[in-house]
Amino acid sequence: MLDHKLAVLIDADNVPYANVKEMLEEISKSGTPTVKRIYGDWTKPHLSGWKNVLLDNAITPIQQYSYTTGKNSSDSALIIDAMDILYSEKVDGFCIVSSDSDFTRLATRLREAGMLVIGLGERKTPAPFIAACNKFIYLEILKPVEKEESTKAAVKSVAKEVSKPGQKAIDKVDKKTVTMIVNSVDDLADETGWTFLGSLGSFISKKKPDFDPRNYGFNKLYDLIKYINRFEIDERDSGGHKHVKHIYLRLK
Repeated sequence: MLDHKLAVLIDADNVPYANVKEMLEEISKSGTPTVKRIYGDWTKPHLSGWKNVLLDNAITPIQQYSYTTGKNSSDSALIIDAMDILYSEKVDGFCIVSSDSDFTRLATRLREAGMLVIGLGERKTPAPFIAACNKFIYLEILKPVEKEESTKAAVKSVAKEVSKPGQKAIDKVDKKTVTMIVNSVDDLADETGWTFLGSLGSFISKKKPDFDPRNYGFNKLYDLIKYINRFEIDERDSGGHKHVKHIYLRLK
């Protein structure tokens, strides 16, 4: 897979600093963060918690004073920098970390320029910004599970199939979600009705940028598919390494 060079631009006023480490690890799955900047008025006491986080993760703070009350001037600074980085042609994509809909037009413009755009924000993020991104990830699902819960989950999961959503679910596996997955499998099916699981996830993400099995408490799409229990599942040899299987599914 292509290792994208990514510019990570963070709106300090609209995301918490508590899970920045997990956030950067998630971004690293899509590419290499070559630019890491965060925007805010660092004279404000409510941003003081960011100090150690920035040092630990080599994120460059950009000072932007609030010239008027109630107006977030950090937004315009982030947008200007994003366009400068775009025209420098040194990155392949952008990660915009914010829960603010003000970046909707920026995300749209970056995609028009052929950039990969990944959004990260809280569950409260407005739908237009989510829809403007190639992929959107909710910060809530990146929070680490408590050690005790992780241990219990590991013990229970040995040699067992997933039977219900996990503790970190922020959405229910409702009828609308099931229908979307079923329709997507049908759209991708070959003449015999089988759909390759590896193609399903990216296809659904094109329809719904914030789709992620972790939203429903599952680490993998395969686990969510098994939980829905609407499909036949066929594990086929990949033709390469003997331990690698290709997963296919079709409606029962």
